[in-house]
Amino acid sequence: MLHIAPEVRDALAASRPVVALESAIITHGMPFPENLRMARDVEAIVRAEGAIPATIALMDGGIRVGLDDGGLEKLASVKGAAKASRRDLAALLVKRADAGTTVAATMIAAHAAGILVFATGGIGGVHRGASKTFDISADLEELGRTPVAVVCAGAKSILDIPKTLEVLETHGVPVLGHQTDEFPAFFARSSGEKVDHRFDTPRELAEVIDAQRRLGLGTGMLIANPIAEEHALAEAEMEARIAAACREAERAGVSGKALTPFLLTRINELTSGASLKANIALVKANAALAASIAVELAALSAGR
Repeated sequence: MLHIAPEVRDALAASRPVVALESAIITHGMPFPENLRMARDVEAIVRAEGAIPATIALMDGGIRVGLDDGGLEKLASVKGAAKASRRDLAALLVKRADAGTTVAATMIAAHAAGILVFATGGIGGVHRGASKTFDISADLEELGRTPVAVVCAGAKSILDIPKTLEVLETHGVPVLGHQTDEFPAFFARSSGEKVDHRFDTPRELAEVIDAQRRLGLGTGMLIANPIAEEHALAEAEMEARIAAACREAERAGVSGKALTPFLLTRINELTSGASLKANIALVKANAALAASIAVELAALSAGR
């Protein structure tokens, strides 16, 4: 059920750098055609940094690891695409449904294919009010059991970030900051929380990933890459918009898988499109960093 694109398969066989890319951001994170432009641009950035992009999605009854341009366009424009996490994979494959993969599902597919580095926007986590709703993303548990390094702009600021970091600690997931001591909050450069360790170069981050693998610890790793200063949104302003969107979601009874897409769409409306621009900018930056790390990992492997 795992279909690896020839270009990706050849790169992996030759130990060349490959970066996994999720697709829920295409199907559920952005409107068409912005999502298609973003997907194409992100793949181009990965290539420019010397790695091969492998966008992962469910299509035609299989898990596709690597899409051609026609596949990207189909996924970006399909109506009613599903959103696949770990619990959904088997059912959606049997249904032959088109689906975007979450962080958790992308990690599973990347690991099965042998890809070590994955770039996304932000991870899921503990939702605000989780003490009542128990709404905690499967991304966190996946990070605790699937050895893939995830490059992101921290956790989405719609979440309870301190509790999200506590759950990651419980699962033994190292949280590393790229050129930062503070854990970023997606649209904002800082959440007020600290990362576990700071590293300033892709080479250092690659060495940590390599050491983690050689130790056989079996967990993923979170590499937090703050949004660039020029694209960041004011923390206080975003908090007010997020709080308003959360109240609207509660009144509308939106929960579960539908909650994050609802909140991101509403926040984009409340910020007059500024949050979408920031989202695209941080995804591109994460892809560039992930590709640089993958290149350094390949060099480490070749040097042995």
